[in-house]
Amino acid sequence: MAAASSTAPLPLDGRVALVTGGSRGIGREVSSHLAALGARVVRRIPPHSGGRIVAFSSTTVAALPPGYGAYVASNAVVEAMTRILAKEVAAKGITANVVAPGPVRTELFLAGKDEAFIERVAKNSMGRIAETTDIAPVVAFLASDASSWVNGQVIRVNGGVA
Repeated sequence: MAAASSTAPLPLDGRVALVTGGSRGIGREVSSHLAALGARVVRRIPPHSGGRIVAFSSTTVAALPPGYGAYVASNAVVEAMTRILAKEVAAKGITANVVAPGPVRTELFLAGKDEAFIERVAKNSMGRIAETTDIAPVVAFLASDASSWVNGQVIRVNGGVA
């Protein structure tokens, strides 16, 4: 007797996701993860669609490391703009939140850093540097119906770094 096949819908079936920067690093992983969960990856959001906006920032906004002034400032702007946007689109049934990763093993993070630096950072974040696969499920949650009451938040996905 053959096992019954599951026809349960995927968690993001019928959803549309717009991922900027989706060709490399975290963005690529997020795009692949959302698509695997059933989303059509493309981000114009129709009103009253239950749309989700997920922007990216960085844990450096909370950590405030010396030498990162311009980087922190630009990411702080993303956080502030997204929190305001959340208020502007809420009446349309759309949410806007920010995912702010800590150190993630990407080309951008690894560029110009020696192994000693990477080991020091890893010791401050659960003993390792995050992988892109640690970030994508958080974005998927924010894109799902389970997050319908999460709006205007900054979610720091950083292993406890800051």
